[in-house]
Amino acid sequence: MAFGKSILGDLKAIVGEANVLTSAADLAAYSYDGSSSWQSIPGAVVFPSKVEHIAATLELLNRHGTPVTVRGAGTCLSGGPISPPGGVVLCMTRMNRIVELDREDFTVKVEPGVVLHDLNRELAKHRLFFPPDPQSFLAATIGGCVAEGAGGPYAVKYGVFKHYLLGMTVVLASGAILELGGNTMKNVTGYDLPQLICGSEGTLAVIAQVTLRLLPLPEARCTVLAIFNDVRQAGKAVHRIRASGVVPAKIELMDNWMLRRIEELSPLGLPLDAAAILLFEMDGSAASVAPETQEVIRLCQEAGAIQARASEDAKDAERLWGARRAAFSAVFGSAPTVFAEDVTVPVSKIPDLIDRIAEIRKRYDVSIVLVGHAGDGNLHPSVLTDKSNAEHCGRAEKAVHEIFVAALALGGAISGEHGIGLEKRKFLKHAMQPQAIDLLRQIKSVFDPKGILNPGKIWE
Repeated sequence: MAFGKSILGDLKAIVGEANVLTSAADLAAYSYDGSSSWQSIPGAVVFPSKVEHIAATLELLNRHGTPVTVRGAGTCLSGGPISPPGGVVLCMTRMNRIVELDREDFTVKVEPGVVLHDLNRELAKHRLFFPPDPQSFLAATIGGCVAEGAGGPYAVKYGVFKHYLLGMTVVLASGAILELGGNTMKNVTGYDLPQLICGSEGTLAVIAQVTLRLLPLPEARCTVLAIFNDVRQAGKAVHRIRASGVVPAKIELMDNWMLRRIEELSPLGLPLDAAAILLFEMDGSAASVAPETQEVIRLCQEAGAIQARASEDAKDAERLWGARRAAFSAVFGSAPTVFAEDVTVPVSKIPDLIDRIAEIRKRYDVSIVLVGHAGDGNLHPSVLTDKSNAEHCGRAEKAVHEIFVAALALGGAISGEHGIGLEKRKFLKHAMQPQAIDLLRQIKSVFDPKGILNPGKIWE
């Protein structure tokens, strides 16, 4: 799709010529996201710096029926921020101000381009923190996280983005600016529109500002490393600990493939013959963290761990979590094409899902790396392949399909935090009833009658 010079001139008049990119090299840089499966060259990239820029841009593009795709840092793993060919990318990274920090009411107002890590660095100065922590937190923007309904390891104890969203300023496809929600933890005034937009993947409105609730920074933290000779035993240990009443802040799982890869990249002294490790983070008061840490160690040992220990100090803990954060980089650097999937099952069903993934791996003769947020049932099986090898890639795609089928059969979901985007459109019909999908389409048509906002995502 191409648009005329008049639209391009109007875009430059709205945001300034320096804030509109059209060169081939620039467009290529905004043609893909954190996944390895999708690429599409946009016609222009536009950088707004205030809400009025967004409103004027959307009014213009809506009038001409030109598709527009909102983008943050591009760390998405489902093809969500990829524009249709020739469409406009509305990149929010220059709207990156922390507008207001209210330490008395534990809230913060931020623009969508604020990087999550930068926000928490600022909050730490005031002994506050914002818990949701997707693995891309060093680069991921708040707007993108809200639009994708992001989660992360802290979801076990603290929940995900939607649990901290109080209000937002959004711009509709028409250019209308709306203030939704508010500043209070409780608000049942009409339908909860902020929650509807959270996780809508940029298909309903453009997020211009969000109000988030905050928590006091925990007094103490401790990390536990548990090593297992059987992945299923690790899965059982997760359920045992969750059922005990102890609530770790994080419970992360990595399989043998990941252990070996981590040791290659940054040796931690992990046993290369171990089937899996679990990482736990305990936090809270100093008085509670110590006994809870020992309880987790004991429960892991009862569940069959060959070794379970607490971190020696903060440096030791950071080395372990640094290895976990490097997981996806290690995976994506190991194959030309990676299907980095994202499924969730009830915590008690984690061992069953692990078994089914092992069977799928064997049946299709493909490499499937297992890593994930085991504490909330959210696993990320990554299938390694090469799209230039049609036969192998075909087997990999069938394996992915079988993983989704397995998760659904266990009462789970086909996405816990990555969203549907382009990656899982064809699987949506397996996860939702036709009437429910039709409701999604109707909601979309009310917010965006011409269908210009992130077209082609979620459903085919």
